[in-house]
Amino acid sequence: MCGPKPNYTTLRQKLIDSSHSFSKNSMAGAGSSEFNPESVISYKFPETLYTYTERDAAIYALGIGACGNDAVDNKELKYVYNADGQEFIQILNKASVAGLHDKGKAAVIEIEIVSYEKESGEPLCMNRMSIYLRGSGGFSKPSRPYSYSRNPSNQTAFPKIPKSQPFAVVEECTQASLALLYRLSGDDNPLHSDPLVASIAGFSRPILHGLCTLGFAIRAIIGRICRGDHTLIKSISGRFLLHVYPGETLITEMWPEASRVIYQVKVKERNRAVLLGFVDLDRINSSL
Repeated sequence: MCGPKPNYTTLRQKLIDSSHSFSKNSMAGAGSSEFNPESVISYKFPETLYTYTERDAAIYALGIGACGNDAVDNKELKYVYNADGQEFIQILNKASVAGLHDKGKAAVIEIEIVSYEKESGEPLCMNRMSIYLRGSGGFSKPSRPYSYSRNPSNQTAFPKIPKSQPFAVVEECTQASLALLYRLSGDDNPLHSDPLVASIAGFSRPILHGLCTLGFAIRAIIGRICRGDHTLIKSISGRFLLHVYPGETLITEMWPEASRVIYQVKVKERNRAVLLGFVDLDRINSSL
């Protein structure tokens, strides 16, 4: 299971504020010398501490559909009910800017977040995300747009979806109220709950959180490829393509290739791909 998602709202807002500040300088003229991209690259985020309880973990699991079709599913019940588990864990997040790219009318900022167990100092996981900021580009010369990333390009490359039939397919209908449940895990952006905000953003109604859709996909892979053994998951990568409305049906298609599973998620009602990516495994389940 992916585990509870850290609240990135504060980090995202700080990036937007930083972007707006350099955007004002750069919009005065392309390539304005008033803005130094290194000021964003070297930005220091404050360390953030989160405390997660069994209740938080259960709410997250329910928010990505665990036991949604079977309340006593022996593969997923452990994520929402564990009488003998640890009562809580404190996680310290350390975030840094890993990349910055000038796309003309927009900027792309790469963020890397390393999470540690507070008590032991042991690193638990690393998250990378790219944030697309409209109206925040144009801060470098058009002939030589600024582009920096400390991550090798091959780490961000996504494999193509195979043309062959998928090895496994999982179809699940999301609840109409799912976004209201998922927001309890920390992402309370009104785009996912307020009809007016959703309408202003161009949607007919509030949309589902992208990481909720990702959670459904990883659950499907754990259930069908890993046979319920979440410890086989080594790393997860995903690229969001389109929004999902709560109540729509998600179809997750999977193609195992050596120790990697390529996946794609489609919305059945609109026949559109909304998410693609891959999951690397420590090993392939011997029953495949």
